[in-house]
Amino acid sequence: MTNYKEKLSKITTFMFDYDGVMTDGALTLQHEGQPLRSANVKDGYVLQLAIKLGYRIVIISGGFSKSVQNRFGALNISDVFLGVEDKTVVFDDYVKKHNLQPEEITYMGDDIPDYRVMKKVGLPVCPMDAVEEIKDISLYISDKGGGRGCVRDIIEQVLKVQGKWMTEESFKW
Repeated sequence: MTNYKEKLSKITTFMFDYDGVMTDGALTLQHEGQPLRSANVKDGYVLQLAIKLGYRIVIISGGFSKSVQNRFGALNISDVFLGVEDKTVVFDDYVKKHNLQPEEITYMGDDIPDYRVMKKVGLPVCPMDAVEEIKDISLYISDKGGGRGCVRDIIEQVLKVQGKWMTEESFKW
């Protein structure tokens, strides 16, 4: 397996699936049928910090709900693609629009719909509770599960390697 740490210094863009990565994948259905999801506050902090430091944060998810849209709005994440049937189409369009190279991108996914996009990025990563097929193609498997800090894990590692962790910007809110 390639040493993933060698790739951290080139990352400028973080891409994430939502359900199973930013959440634990569990859905609690309300009586009117709307799902309730749980998100990690520590992931939210580091997502906002990464944006403030100039990184791109991109969400590509097959799911859609107003609450998820609201969450990303509150975090100031503008590159959000929800209700996506083919993640590779959104990925290819985004990469072309922003003139990105694969080695600049890390993508964290947890299940089969993420597979083809993960094969295209320089640093495919996943939470510890991802399905085996995703673990098999990941260069890094977080020791944290989906919705349990795996997002913070990979962003924090990149920021540390790039000398941007625990700087003055980390304390300004």
